[in-house]
Order: sequence, then structure tokens, then C-alpha cells
Amino acid sequence: MSEDQNRFIADHVIGLPRSGIRDFFELVAAMKDVISLGIGEPDFTTPWHIREAAIYALEKGRTHYTSNLGLIELRREIANYVGRNFGLEYNPHNEVLVTVGVSEAMDIALRAVLNPGDKVLYQDPCFVSYHPTVMLAHGVGIAIKTEAASGFTLKAEEVKRSWEPGCKVLMINLPCNPTGGVAERKELEEIAKFAVEKDMLVISDEIYAEMTYEGEHVSIGIFPGMRERTIFLHGFSKGWAMTGWRLGYACAPAPLTEAMMKVHQYSMMCASIVAQDAGVEALRNGDEAVKKMRQAYQRRRDLVVRRFNEIGLTCHKPNATFYAFPNITSTGLDSKTFAKRLLEEERVAMVPGTAFGQYGEGFVRCSFATGYDQIVEACNRIERFVNNCK
Repeated sequence: MSEDQNRFIADHVIGLPRSGIRDFFELVAAMKDVISLGIGEPDFTTPWHIREAAIYALEKGRTHYTSNLGLIELRREIANYVGRNFGLEYNPHNEVLVTVGVSEAMDIALRAVLNPGDKVLYQDPCFVSYHPTVMLAHGVGIAIKTEAASGFTLKAEEVKRSWEPGCKVLMINLPCNPTGGVAERKELEEIAKFAVEKDMLVISDEIYAEMTYEGEHVSIGIFPGMRERTIFLHGFSKGWAMTGWRLGYACAPAPLTEAMMKVHQYSMMCASIVAQDAGVEALRNGDEAVKKMRQAYQRRRDLVVRRFNEIGLTCHKPNATFYAFPNITSTGLDSKTFAKRLLEEERVAMVPGTAFGQYGEGFVRCSFATGYDQIVEACNRIERFVNNCK
């Protein structure tokens, strides 16, 4: 057909930006000898005892659909884990929903609660899918600025400044991808009070909680008036090195869980039963593996942050996640140019900060979820590149 096929595509999809991460890594795929500090995926293989649980599930013929909500055994383990580690109590029978990764949980949460034109506050810089997912749910995204000067901490003052009439949802990611930013208990409590005051629902993505190196991880759902207005999102991809299993979950009061389940049952039906069996094992016996991976990430973080600052790329030390977010403005290059030239000239891949929002300009995201020796070599190459820029 010679006619323009775009006429068949929905207007809101035509206007949707492509992922800045995936676009950049199409360039990476065509190159050899690249050290990737780009994709946010653990370099660890899923621990053996978790893989073994999946193998046993297959051997036992566990190949059928589960409840739309997910296996009750997994929902019980999720409720126990969230109660034990986050101080939030949920009924596994009607307040826990197993999803195909946290991305699906975010998508169905927004689709379940937004009417066309409803406004959603979200951090910026933030994970690439946040604003597009709001757009796909016919919402209007409003960015909350976070800044390097405060370690990209989410500040109550900025939340209040960004709010405007019509804001129905506050969407937060703490600890944050790409910055490693967090929010101190005092700030989070103030944000919670504001959410109650403005009657906002909070969608809290806490997928990186297990990678908290210093201080405490606090969930916004624990504060007065918040449990009934919070959708808690979490999953297995990061802490348990289970990205390819695509297993996440949402916890919320029963009416909200029911609404999300309606969307989920007509789109995904259920998460893979084999992945769910693996998730049961991860929560029952995975704490030691998570601890060992966290220790390895912390060692890498300390190396990366030290080297960046020595090189002249100012970088705060993230309290959590496996990302560093150095400032590259000293090179005189913008984020995209820096990342593209670094890739072409030194075969090191990092993601331009602009992939994560308007306030990401002047930064790049460095994932230190790769081998220590590779990180050492990558830092040497980055130093050579920065010196050449000067």
C-alpha cells in the first residue's frame, strides 16, 4: 500500500516518544568491544535455588493459568515480606495482585484510576516509562524537579510548588532510577500530609528498596492517612536479579486492587506460573543472596563515584540503586553528544540524562550493575575521553 499508514494510528500514540534508552542502545548493538554502563539490569544470574524452583515447577507440570490475582502461595509470601520489611499490612486474598513486572503494575494502576485529563505529578528525572505511561492512560503529566545539589532528593516544597488543580495522582519512585535519589523520613512525612490535604492517590514504586546502602528505606504508605490512598508497587527484577522472569506486584486497599485486577484480567490474564513459583522461593529463601548482591553493588558504587569526581565529572554518592548520575557539563558537551561521542570514541555506553526527562540535561546515567574489572576499565576510558575534551 502506498498510502500513509499513520492515519490508522491513534493520535496519542503517534505523539508518544520512543524510549531514549532503547534508541541509544540500537547504536550499541552495532558495535564491538563496548563496555555497557547503560541498561539497568543486574549482571548476576538469578540465584540457583530460585531457578531450581522453576525447574521443579516445570517437571511437575505446572504449566497452567493461575488466578487473575496470582498464586495464593505467592500472595501470602508477598504480604509477609511487605509487612516485615516495609511495615505495611495487606490481606493476600484481596489486596495483593501479581503482575507481569512492575511496568505492568504501573500501567494498570494508572489505567484503573485515571479519567481523561486527570493530572499526575511525577519526579523528574525519572524512569523513561513514567510520563509515556501517563499519556497512554490519557492523563496529563506534571514534572516535579529534583536537583543534584540535594542528591536528587524528592522535596516536599517542590511537590507543593508543582501541584495544580486537577492533580489526582502523585507517582513516586524511591529509591529513584536514574538518580539514586531518595527522600528522608521528614520530607516523606510532609509529602504524605500534602497528599492527604489535596486528596491525592499515591502510586509508590519501590523496586530498588533492597539496594539501600546507607540510612533507612521508608515507604510513604506508613504515614497517617496514607494506607487508604497508596498503591504500593514492587517486584523481583532488581533485588533478586530476575529481570527476564517479568514478575512484579501491586498492594493496595481492596477496591483499588479490584479495579486494577479488572484491567489486568482483560489484558494479561495472569503472570507466568513458573515465574510465580520462582517468586515464592525467592521470598522464602532469598535474603542472603540479596545481601551479597547489595554488598557487591556498594563496592562498585564507591569506585564509580570516586573515579567520576577525580575525573572532574561531579557526582553525588547515591544512597541506593545501582545508578550514578554524574554531571558532564564541565566537558562543554550536552548529554546526548557526550554519550554518543563516548560510545564512538572509547566504546563505553552510558545513557543521556535527557532520556529521563527535561531536568536530566547535563547528566548521564551510569549503571554499575556490571563486573568490577569492567567498571575499572570503563572509568579509565572515560577519563581519557574527558581529558581529550578538555
